[in-house]
Amino acid sequence: MSRATRDRVWDAVPLHPQRADDRPGREGHPLDLSHLDSATEAQVLARLLSQDFDAWSEAAFRVGHCAKPIRLHGSSQTVDAATGEVLSTFSSAESPLGVLHVRCGNRRAADCPSCSRVYASDTFHLIRAGVVGGKGVPEQVRENPLVFATLTAPSFGPVHGTRSGRRCRPYRTKGQADRCPHGRPTTCHTTHTDDDPLLGQPLCGDCYDYASHVVWQWWAPELWRRFTITLRRVLAQILGMSTHRLARIATVQFAKVAEYQLRGLVHFHALVRVDGKATDDDGSHAPAPAGITAALLSSAIETAAASVWFDAPPLFGGDLARRLRFGAQVDARPVRNAHRTDDPEKQLEAEQVAGYLAKYATKSATDSTDAASPHLHRLRSTIAQTVARHQTEAAAAEAPMAERPYALLGKWAHMLGFRGHFSSKSRRYSVTLGRLRRARVRFQRRLAAANLEGRTLEARDLEDLLEDEDTETTLVVGHWTYAGSGWDTDGDAELAKAAAARAREYAQERARARHERPHREEIGVERWN
Repeated sequence: MSRATRDRVWDAVPLHPQRADDRPGREGHPLDLSHLDSATEAQVLARLLSQDFDAWSEAAFRVGHCAKPIRLHGSSQTVDAATGEVLSTFSSAESPLGVLHVRCGNRRAADCPSCSRVYASDTFHLIRAGVVGGKGVPEQVRENPLVFATLTAPSFGPVHGTRSGRRCRPYRTKGQADRCPHGRPTTCHTTHTDDDPLLGQPLCGDCYDYASHVVWQWWAPELWRRFTITLRRVLAQILGMSTHRLARIATVQFAKVAEYQLRGLVHFHALVRVDGKATDDDGSHAPAPAGITAALLSSAIETAAASVWFDAPPLFGGDLARRLRFGAQVDARPVRNAHRTDDPEKQLEAEQVAGYLAKYATKSATDSTDAASPHLHRLRSTIAQTVARHQTEAAAAEAPMAERPYALLGKWAHMLGFRGHFSSKSRRYSVTLGRLRRARVRFQRRLAAANLEGRTLEARDLEDLLEDEDTETTLVVGHWTYAGSGWDTDGDAELAKAAAARAREYAQERARARHERPHREEIGVERWN
């Protein structure tokens, strides 16, 4: 695509139709559209030259430049909940393109950068509220014990890794031969870089236990569930009391996300907090008992992770039963008095941990691993072979496929066999994603009403956004039918992604400006003095 065309695309995707000039300069920051094929490039140009481009741009802005919005036909009415009076009406025919577009809501950055950014933001505020308070969580949670824990998967065969800048696998284990039974070396003296395609690949694919890999991945959510139960029991044992007694004085709350490693296995990152329980209410977010410290909680997490196990059903007829555990590498560090692993001189901040977890929550198997990896190709082949064997055995036994423990494994092949939630939390850790999303809807309604009336929305008018729905004075009654998903062409989708990327860059530049302003003012004061 020519430079002139890229500039035309830049001008065509403003952050807001009425604020085309309110964005960073294009010099040195051209739009990355070099990946477009000739057909998609023709679709982009056709949209730019179309008569309804302004309408399309308005529709794209309304959904935050979602890559694959949902199209709906229908109408809705805003009704006064007390009197039943119809306050306003809306029809899809009033939309810029004659159809209502709504966000797809996909959390995966590879599928929709715009919606995943919203999801990451919501996850960040959800996790942060459980660390420092806010969003309905009292600030006293700052004083409660808090631990950042990482639980990994066990080894199913040696793989290549960076090893913190050291040589990959320079030594053999005791009694190990120079080469495996398949004739491949059991050591690797290379110092791998971060972009080395060998990272995550087994030293010997024939020695790697792919079947156990699939089984562990499938039951990882069950291991996490058992870990949360075991953690409470271990904590009670350390304190010298029963679990029932502990439940009357304290609760264990957590927020957890899953992240793919290069070898295709997930590991769990979690913030674990201990709250006390008051006697006059449900005890949520009360100060923790004096005897429970972050160091004690960290020790309990390490003990619980090492003792959790689960006997998984055989993968198929004649297969062995496996006792599943977490890996030996367990990291549990108190947040408020620990240091960062990437920079030991700096303290581990709660907001940084929240940002890490929010980033992990938007990743998928394709984001964190190479889809062309021979290791992952063999892993997917193992899943496909397992599903085919299940189907054959079910047909031979004339038994329903749904009764088998691995019946749905094929539906999760794109996630490499992991079927759990990538982001989850305990009930009383903090605010829910649902409440945050409903608050956003209330804000959008108030903003639309303020724009319609030509007035400015005051900050004090937003204090009740997180109130329960019982306080709402209006109801929205809609009648909608599904009309399809996505934009009309791949070119439209690429334009939406380009605009979303530009909006992200604009937001990052504004954030940098806000952080630099106090520093510049401080320098100015020093020079004046």
